[in-house]
Amino acid sequence: MSGRGRRRALLAAGVAVAAAGGTAAVVTLDRGGSGTAAGSTLPPATAQVERSTLVDAETVDGTLGYGTGTAVTPRLRGTVTWLPAAGSTVRRGGRLYGVDDTPVVLLRGTLPLYRPLAPGVEGADVRQFEQNLAALGYDGFTVDEEYTGSTADAVRRWQEDLGIAETGAVEVGRVVYAAGDVRVQEVRGQVGDPAGGQAVLSYTGTTRVVTVELDVDQQRLAGKGAAVGVELPDGRTVKGTVAAVETVIDLGGGSGQEQEPETRLEVTVSLADQKDLGTLDQAAVDVSFTAQKREDVLSVPVAALLALAEGGYGVQVVEGTSTRIVPVETGMFSGGRVEVTGDGLSEGTTVGVAS
Repeated sequence: MSGRGRRRALLAAGVAVAAAGGTAAVVTLDRGGSGTAAGSTLPPATAQVERSTLVDAETVDGTLGYGTGTAVTPRLRGTVTWLPAAGSTVRRGGRLYGVDDTPVVLLRGTLPLYRPLAPGVEGADVRQFEQNLAALGYDGFTVDEEYTGSTADAVRRWQEDLGIAETGAVEVGRVVYAAGDVRVQEVRGQVGDPAGGQAVLSYTGTTRVVTVELDVDQQRLAGKGAAVGVELPDGRTVKGTVAAVETVIDLGGGSGQEQEPETRLEVTVSLADQKDLGTLDQAAVDVSFTAQKREDVLSVPVAALLALAEGGYGVQVVEGTSTRIVPVETGMFSGGRVEVTGDGLSEGTTVGVAS
């Protein structure tokens, strides 16, 4: 496991079972009568069955910022003639950058402009564009999947306002779609560069989020919609929610040595109130995940588990100078303890623990 996160109050179920199996004696139950194996050999140590709340929780490092950037590469041919400033905000209908002294416009959507739009074209990309055209105040057409002459008329009015040729058709590269308004993260190109072939800028959303990298074996922590706590640099804790989980494969390389591909999870956490963050940006934070919580359950130390020869686990109940083995069903593992249920087990019962 990598050192990306600081593990707190956590013992994964698979690891716990392995640990128990590695230290527990293998016993065989006498199923005649009581269903338990009895004896007089006392264990080297004992512990009490406790009733408490078990929490599978973990705190890892995160970064507060505007999230992972999306690179933009021009698809119009020509020369880059204008670029925005890093940190600036571009809204729907605004100029994202310029090619040959004409604007490339930001619109909202998830489907890229992959083909020219002109009368006779039909599809979901037409509807997406027409929705934007209507949102910008242009009318006289029906928002649907058909690019009609009426749509072309509205497009000419839009093109006139942009100061570009009034063709009534939308060329590939004239529009960049994003989920919402964007914040320019980084300007990568320069005015005068040839358009196309390399990214000129990258953008993020305009709302601050927390980004966390998890190992694949921590996937249980990152359920979409799960509540988390985010500790800010000043010690305050704010509420967050897991908004997205993306699997990222790092192919390695670049260092002159072969490396095995590494798979990790990139988790985006949205924050309940941006005002709580003040002016913080690109700040290191601690993110507390809770994968599971079991209230009012009986538990014993993991070292109290005995591997039964017939399968499963049991505990050695100590009663004065005698002992008996009680089969148990295990539940949640947390903090070196394991949830157990078994006949006759109750809070305060004494059980043996391996030394």
